[in-house]
Amino acid sequence: MATTPETTAVWELPRRLGLEADLEALQIIIADWIDGCDTEVRDIVRRQLAGRAKYFRPVAIFSCYRAVTDRAPAAEVLAAAAALELIHNVSLIIDDILDRSRYRRGTLSLHCRFGFLPALMTAGYITAGGSRLVATDSYSVNLLAALVQRLGVAECLQWRLRRHPLGVEDWHGIAGEDTGSMFETCARLGTRDDRLAKFGYLLGILYHGCDDVADVRGTTALGGGKAKDIQDGILTLPAAIATRDPATALLFGQRDHASASVITERLVQALPAAERYLDTLAVEAETEARTHAPFPDRLLRLIEHTRALSQS
Repeated sequence: MATTPETTAVWELPRRLGLEADLEALQIIIADWIDGCDTEVRDIVRRQLAGRAKYFRPVAIFSCYRAVTDRAPAAEVLAAAAALELIHNVSLIIDDILDRSRYRRGTLSLHCRFGFLPALMTAGYITAGGSRLVATDSYSVNLLAALVQRLGVAECLQWRLRRHPLGVEDWHGIAGEDTGSMFETCARLGTRDDRLAKFGYLLGILYHGCDDVADVRGTTALGGGKAKDIQDGILTLPAAIATRDPATALLFGQRDHASASVITERLVQALPAAERYLDTLAVEAETEARTHAPFPDRLLRLIEHTRALSQS
């Protein structure tokens, strides 16, 4: 699977934000951790972590850190960024299994390469590894533990509410506990307080919404499409808007795969309204950055980059 201009732009984000040194320090921590893994799972772990990762979440952590100080990241911030990147990769392993995705980042998904049991056990191993990286930092331990719980609850909620033609406010709530909680945690790990927590929360919802729109457009800017979301009746932002129409809502609530093409057409029609909603989220995030960050430039560029992902 070839690298696209969209994915290249994502991977080059650290360079454009002047965060190369921070990412290099992060990669050293992760590489050292991989080298110390048990030999039974080391190759599997390396396959998952040593590829062309986007590092978008560590970039968010470092951007928030540097939005409040001009010093290089402290050791606890680097360790927390590494731990969060491990946890994020665990979520990718599980997502690939649930979505039956054959590829991730241009290579075979872990469960396709090594099997379901090794992939699941390695996910548990990586989770424990992330906890050990921050074991002496109670602030990060508690934040990351809460994040894992929030992500689990959000996934269960999203699955329970599938095929329910709910509204944009419902989508906002689900996205907030899913991707919003991830980036809220990034912000709190970066600043070591709550001053940019709402910024991170809004950035995460914006990312989630751009992902939803990009999937409908069929782009690969965020790692690949999710046509299965339509089949499963997952509440995406375009779906929340499209199902305002009673006829579309009726189709959305059915298990009839034959109606998928009609639903897709309605989702495409909902994209302009979805884009306008994303614009309002971006403005809210910008306001938070300008209000609470002494040095907001990186945060503003992060918002701009995220917002553009739906438009590729």
